[in-house]
Parts: sequence; structure tokens; C-alpha cells
Amino acid sequence: MPESLSFQEELAARLRFYRDLGIYDLYRREGQSSAGAVAANNEEFVLTEQSIPMPTRAEAPDHSPALQMIREDIGDCTRCVLHKQGRKQIVFGTGNPEADIMFIGEAPGADEDEQGVPFVGRAGQLLNNMITAMGIRREDVYIANIIKCRPPGNRTPERDECETCSPFLMRQIETIKPKIIVALGAVAAKTLLGVNDAMANLRGRIYDFRNTKLAVTYHPAYLLRDPRQKKEAWKDLQMVMKHLGMPLPNKD
Repeated sequence: MPESLSFQEELAARLRFYRDLGIYDLYRREGQSSAGAVAANNEEFVLTEQSIPMPTRAEAPDHSPALQMIREDIGDCTRCVLHKQGRKQIVFGTGNPEADIMFIGEAPGADEDEQGVPFVGRAGQLLNNMITAMGIRREDVYIANIIKCRPPGNRTPERDECETCSPFLMRQIETIKPKIIVALGAVAAKTLLGVNDAMANLRGRIYDFRNTKLAVTYHPAYLLRDPRQKKEAWKDLQMVMKHLGMPLPNKD
């Protein structure tokens, strides 16, 4: 009971602080459902036509008060130019707030901007498949992006946009405390590691990162464009599984 009262007092103080700054629009949006489809085997990740529904905000809420507070801090963000370049809403993150594995991509796309949930389009279906191949479920992990607004035309995020949005992502990481982060694609890897190098050089090792570990693999959208790299991505995921002591699937 004292912990609950302490949290309520802290929240009330924070809300008073926002009101003093003239910030009143702290709210939670309701979600809408969407269907996706995936299947998996040990060698590559395959999109299929029929499968289970994709998660939505209603199905996979963030129960952590600390994560909710970060979302409230973001508000209806106008900190960079993306808020006036056609984005519909903030795409915060979804999944288990105590996840061992956190996947971080680049930016929301059109489907994500529509639904407010990261990785729900075709790339999200493939990410689901990758997670399933690891022997776990999407709801067991946490999924987010470097930036939380869709860039116009799905262009690559600008450096200043990443720098503006990254502090909120760092707070999410500090709250979730994953045992390992999987950076999906070059933008995520370079932004998190603070380096400018080719994916071929960034993959294949485990990095120390903010009191946790980090691995790099290809973005699912890239794998859709070049399916030949799926086996390489699977090697990266197996490296993550081995690091966590997860059982590796037997080959047929």
C-alpha cells in the first residue's frame, strides 16, 4: 500500500509539473485489430496466407507504470519536423515490459502509423516469424523503433530525428532492462552503437551496451527484398539464443 501511494503522489506531482508548463494533452489511444500471417522453420522465415492475428494495442498493452510515464512524457510530440510531415500518431512500443529480448527497428511504416503498433505490416509478419523460429512468442519480447513517428514516404530517418527521439528509447531500455537487444538493420545498429560501419562488419558479435548486450541483424524489410540473407539473419538469432542459453532447434 505505501508503494502505491508513493507512486500516486509521484504521478500527481508530475502532472502538476506538466500543467505548469502548459501541457495538458496526456491521453491513451484505443487500438484496432489487424490480421497478419507467418510460419517458421529452422532454415528460413516464410510468409504464409493464414495464421494468427497480429498483436494490437488492446491485446498487448504496456502494463508498466514506468513505461506509461515515458509515453506521457512524449505526449503528442512536436519535437522534430516529423509531426508536421504527415504522421498520424506516435508509435511507442509494445510487448513484455520485463522482456529478456528487445528488438529495435528503424521507424514506423504506413501500417504502424495507422495502428500505433510497431512491426505490424509485412516486415512485422516476418519479424513474428523470426521470433517464432527462436521458440518464443511475440508477446514474450519487447519491440520498438529508433524513432516513433513515420518519416514521409518511409524515407530513412535523419540524424537529428534519431537524436531527438533516442532519449525516450534509452529510457524504455533502462526501464525494461532486457538481457539483450537485437538491432534490426543499419539505422538501428549505427544509431545505438554510435558507429558508421557496414552491416557485414557490425554483425556476428555481441556488444556491451548500457548495462546489457546488443546484437545486430538485418531488418525484416531488407530480408523481404533479399530473401537470400534470411539464413544469415537466422545465424544472428542463433547467436542471441546461445548467449541467453536458449535451446537451439535440431536440424532435420
